[in-house]
Amino acid sequence: MTELPATMQAIDPEVAGGPEVLVAVGRPTPAPGEGEVLIRVAAAGVNRPDVLQRKGGYPPPPGAPSILGLELAGTIAAVGAGVGGEMLGQPVCALVAGGAYAEYAVAPVGSCLPVPEALSMIEAAALPETLFTVWTNLFERAFAVEGDTVLVHGGTSGIGTMAIALANIFGLTIIVTAGSDEKCAAAKALGADHAINYRSEDFVARVKEITGGKGCAAVLDMVGGEYVARNLQCLADDGRHVSIAVQGGAMATIPVFEVMRRRLTLTGSTLRARDNGFKAMVADELSRIVWPHVVAGRLKPAIDRTYPLAEAADAHRRMEAGEHVGKIVLTVGD
Repeated sequence: MTELPATMQAIDPEVAGGPEVLVAVGRPTPAPGEGEVLIRVAAAGVNRPDVLQRKGGYPPPPGAPSILGLELAGTIAAVGAGVGGEMLGQPVCALVAGGAYAEYAVAPVGSCLPVPEALSMIEAAALPETLFTVWTNLFERAFAVEGDTVLVHGGTSGIGTMAIALANIFGLTIIVTAGSDEKCAAAKALGADHAINYRSEDFVARVKEITGGKGCAAVLDMVGGEYVARNLQCLADDGRHVSIAVQGGAMATIPVFEVMRRRLTLTGSTLRARDNGFKAMVADELSRIVWPHVVAGRLKPAIDRTYPLAEAADAHRRMEAGEHVGKIVLTVGD
């Protein structure tokens, strides 16, 4: 086994601010604790929560590193107590509560999934955060099943493009919204059944039209605010509304009697702060139900652009500009 360096390059800003605070600095190489592995990072996915954390609005949960990054792919370089030595050298991708924007990162072994030959390390790094999020929210909390029609906002985001990919595999009809005709075309090219330009069309009226007045079984929403009441108008009776972010506002006014009369369900979740046991349970489910499609090459993330770790600031600028289609990924090492 190669000896591990004492220090590594990482993106660990000491102050909150704009993208310019994202500069590579030296940090001690972490050591894996019990039930953990140390991964030599090949690539790390960039996600909206990273931007919020950089701005000072989303501190890491207790015990998580301050180094940015919630997902990565690479090879296992060391194992902690209770983890079999046969894991050494294995290519994995992992969901972490922080630490991915670095040359080495620690991950709970239960949150790791094997990287099959069908995936590049860049593709593998772009999977965990959106896959765990869409699976737990659209398929578990919203109970979406084959034959359902679902509405997903942000159709060209990492979440939106993953929702499209999973909808195609699991037999959902998916309607997405996006902010331009170009993005709508991109979403449809990725497999969305319908794409609504929310700037030029009323998505409530379009969803009613698409569904023949019935409405959809579920809405996956990352906007919040005034979208919530409008989303409820898009739901069929017994429909489920799942909130996963509040980019448009944390408060909403909803017609409670409508919720009662039509037996609607409003739920939501955040992933980062959930405990390792929950994440391991989701990883186990994904390995059984979704991973065969990954191994067969049927499920791949849409990659927008890659940047070297040292150019993390440009990756964040790209995300904040909102022009990306799919995932932005940082490449690390050779």
